[in-house]
Amino acid sequence: METIKEKVSYIKGLADGLDINDNSKEGKVLRSIIEVLQGMAEAIEDLEGAQAELDEYVEAIDEDLADVEEELYGEEEEEDDGFIEIECPNCNETVYLDEELFDDEDEEILCPNCHEPIHFECGCCGHDHDDAHDHHHHDHEH
Repeated sequence: METIKEKVSYIKGLADGLDINDNSKEGKVLRSIIEVLQGMAEAIEDLEGAQAELDEYVEAIDEDLADVEEELYGEEEEEDDGFIEIECPNCNETVYLDEELFDDEDEEILCPNCHEPIHFECGCCGHDHDDAHDHHHHDHEH
């Protein structure tokens, strides 16, 4: 495929072959048009090169952003299953509790393993869950 620069060079060669007098009005116009076309062809070639560099740069940024999104959101989606992992202060077993249990601060939360009340200060909703009755405070993990 011919580039614009090659096409302009071809037109210049055709004009040179016509033996047009550069001092005539037509000759001056034709030479000026060819010079403008040459300048435009060079500018377009430069822009194409710069555009190719920008395309590569944007592609690299897009890949980096995809990696960051995977790091930030990919793991979170896997971990955010609606359950909270805590260690029961009574039986010391790791248990998983439904996040909705923490919506009502007056509701007593029972360990699904030992069925004893779990008292702790949680970080999920900003409330203390019966922490005055128990000295074993456990923050659950997300």
